[in-house]
Amino acid sequence: MRYVYLLLVIIGAILPWTYFYAWFAENGWSLGPMIDAWYVNDATTALVYDLTIAAVALTIWALVEAFTKKDWVFLLVIPATYGIGVSCGLPLALFLKARPGRVAA
Repeated sequence: MRYVYLLLVIIGAILPWTYFYAWFAENGWSLGPMIDAWYVNDATTALVYDLTIAAVALTIWALVEAFTKKDWVFLLVIPATYGIGVSCGLPLALFLKARPGRVAA
């Protein structure tokens, strides 16, 4: 399963950014217009809230893993989630959780 998670990390990093890059190339590199585009209708607004709640939950989980188990590598999940997306951060968390020799809790 680790290889599946790693493949999803890679896909989750590349696929969304191909669309982000295309959008930025067409509309400029300012975040303001992109954030405005996230709220153009109820469907996109729902996705923003859905992904935001998932990102916050994943962040809390990563912080708990890092600080309670002193396993600081889980902090990498946070920049992956907010810098790339939940599509990268979640499979990264699963990949890290499935490391060989890691004591499951």
